[in-house]
Amino acid sequence: MSPQPQFTLYGAGSSAVMKVVLMLEELHLSYRFEHVKIFRGEQFSPAFQALNPNGRVPVLVDHGTNRTVFESGAILIYLAEEFGEFLPDKGEERYEVLQWLMLEVSGIGPTFGQHLHFTRFEPNVSDYARERYTSQAIRLMDVVEQRLQERKYLCDEQYSIADMAAFAWLGRLEVFKLPHEGRKNIVRWCKDIAARPATERMEQLARQIRDEATANRSQAGEDDMDRLFGRGEFLRRS
Repeated sequence: MSPQPQFTLYGAGSSAVMKVVLMLEELHLSYRFEHVKIFRGEQFSPAFQALNPNGRVPVLVDHGTNRTVFESGAILIYLAEEFGEFLPDKGEERYEVLQWLMLEVSGIGPTFGQHLHFTRFEPNVSDYARERYTSQAIRLMDVVEQRLQERKYLCDEQYSIADMAAFAWLGRLEVFKLPHEGRKNIVRWCKDIAARPATERMEQLARQIRDEATANRSQAGEDDMDRLFGRGEFLRRS
């Protein structure tokens, strides 16, 4: 009988989850991926909400410490501190990484997510909503482009959790239908990260999970989509 993996990662095929997969692969850790089928509403089940009361993926369970961690940024920091990799332990270099990680957590991730929602999942969206999130996504791309002008990675020469988090979104610009022409620094940075063996393993898992998610979405009804997006009878007004 094979030993139990040290970690269980509850997730789907989203970029928010895949940045954690990338970290696990970079650390060569033993983990089991538990696909939470969000189009079927599994994230709203009592069992899942016992792990994360916010009902969102990713969630990481560390069987060695019996600790559960949710929110992707918190998980990346947890793993980095537990294993002493990809995040300096003190000083200015540490806060360089943390502030760029926070830019992804508070800016890039939410903005790209809203851009995706309003350009793919909501056919009746206003022009203002679509244009706002597209414009903000492009603005954040330009922030990263400028940052990488004289640096190999976001925090100089050292690959870090900040790069992993941002790459999960910026490595998929064609999928998001966002322009990458003329942003040579992002293109170079993405190619460097994509060539890493851990990234290749992450992409293999991502393709598998996204294929499953596509099949699940095709079977989802209007009630399922309303529940997922908090609309219709699931809309909260007070």
